[in-house]
Amino acid sequence: MNVFDLVVFDLDGTLIDSAPDLHVALNTALRGDGRRPLTLIEVESIVGDGATVLVRRALTLTGATVAEDDGVVALTTRFLAIYEQQGADLTRAYAGVPETLAKLAAEGFALGVCTNKPERLSRQILQQLDLIRYFQAVIGGDSLNGIRKPDPRHLLAAVEALGGKPERTVMVGDSVNDVAAARALGVPVIVRAGGYGQVPAQSLGADAVVQAFAELPEAIARLA
Repeated sequence: MNVFDLVVFDLDGTLIDSAPDLHVALNTALRGDGRRPLTLIEVESIVGDGATVLVRRALTLTGATVAEDDGVVALTTRFLAIYEQQGADLTRAYAGVPETLAKLAAEGFALGVCTNKPERLSRQILQQLDLIRYFQAVIGGDSLNGIRKPDPRHLLAAVEALGGKPERTVMVGDSVNDVAAARALGVPVIVRAGGYGQVPAQSLGADAVVQAFAELPEAIARLA
């Protein structure tokens, strides 16, 4: 019997490369505010803490002052409306993701998503990419009334939605938030290198780092 029977994944930068769509939607919203466009690299550097923080960081990068902070809510609403209409036009699953998810499911793992992206958008994108069928639970950044990673209660909600226990769960992510949430809950964590996290994968203090998604089943087995 496997020591672990649940795997909970982060979404952006872990399962999917969503930065191109975020880039387009965010720049469309910023342009309506008379602000300069961000580069794709700039957008990648500010992803990971939910839509409101993404917009707040975008405003800072484009020269917003503290007095202009009141515009965050309005701009976030506009950004999300644009992004939702756009969907997954440019977003793609990373190489090996569908095959690896199918392999883990065939081996008996229950799979879930714990992301700071809004839940409805997360489900929509997973549906468009034909990945939603692999997941029994999707917990978004707005699913728990303001509780989100790195708060361990966010990850715990995904574990409980899967009907499992933390001690039988592995977290897979790409950023400091994923590692912090897993550590606080006592869950081993694997980091996929090459995501959006600003800290190098090898410096995050994860239990394992994978360079390719296909390495994940073997990495989980080694943790056991």
